[in-house]
Amino acid sequence: MNELTITLAQALLQRDKGALLVDARSPAEFAEATIPGALNVPIFADDERAEIGTLYKQVGKDEARRRAVELVAPKIPRLLEEVRTVWAGHTGPVIVFCWRGGMRSKALTSFLDLAGIPARQLLGGHKAFRRLVLDFFDSGKWGRMLVLRGLTGVGKTRILQRLEEENYPVIDLEALANHRGSTFGNLGLPPQPGQKMFEALVWDVLRKIGLDDYILAEGESRHIGRVALPARLYQALQPEPSLWVTASLERRADIILDDYPDPDRFREGFVRQLNALRDRLGGESVGQMLGLLEQGAWRELVTELMVRYYDPLYRHTLPANRIEINFDDEEGALVELKTAIAELLTTPKRPVP
Repeated sequence: MNELTITLAQALLQRDKGALLVDARSPAEFAEATIPGALNVPIFADDERAEIGTLYKQVGKDEARRRAVELVAPKIPRLLEEVRTVWAGHTGPVIVFCWRGGMRSKALTSFLDLAGIPARQLLGGHKAFRRLVLDFFDSGKWGRMLVLRGLTGVGKTRILQRLEEENYPVIDLEALANHRGSTFGNLGLPPQPGQKMFEALVWDVLRKIGLDDYILAEGESRHIGRVALPARLYQALQPEPSLWVTASLERRADIILDDYPDPDRFREGFVRQLNALRDRLGGESVGQMLGLLEQGAWRELVTELMVRYYDPLYRHTLPANRIEINFDDEEGALVELKTAIAELLTTPKRPVP
């Protein structure tokens, strides 16, 4: 290791202390996945990367490098200024990475060093980070997971948010997935991250939970929209007694309508998703719901969806080993929930199957 390189372990320690991570890969690579919090300063655009790769394969390494220099040289002042502007708000060095810790990150690190900006090249690049994330999920080396469950609309996510505000350790898997975990769960939310990025975001939360600590999560299916929980993580959500949240149908409708404060914006999405339920609910039921949608009768539509679709779909998941807490009185229920959490923590941790 030379003075301008840094190991992954050292880089992550520096990151936690405020160092700036810079991803020198192309925008498409960055969009697929990166180290959480990294800034994308691409040495090559997507088409330039493709061009250089073709030259390398068809002509040779020397010609590919010559062309790479031609493409990068005019960009150097802009690249340096882009990093300098963002680095001003950080402490520690700039840590630069590409896919394997090759020429792209080496070049940008050298440019930054020559410009007087302390920089280090990450050995192994994003590939090494990806391996670390996979090994982490394979190992299951995180703390105990206490899980909130309940029928659609009982407010599990808002309960977790309330607990997090009071410094309880929480992981909001649906927020990390940009999806509410239901048939209509993507409406009004940004696009979901890719699978690799989702896993990186989850890792970034769970890595802080020691084996002797605990974290609160919402019970999820294996898939949240189009991303999937790593197998070991999904298994870790199963063994503990469930904190089973209940609420009246009226309150559940209130909570869902709060999640969609301007539902008319998503009318087309609701139509599309309702039509996708025809095989399960039948054409007559879906037709009635589409009629409610057309009338703008959102409360009635939400109630019908819970009664006809969500409750029959999920009621069979009612866990035998559960602590039931009714949240019609939210403040009183929060006190009851905190007591239940404290009592669970006095019991032995249950092994993951």
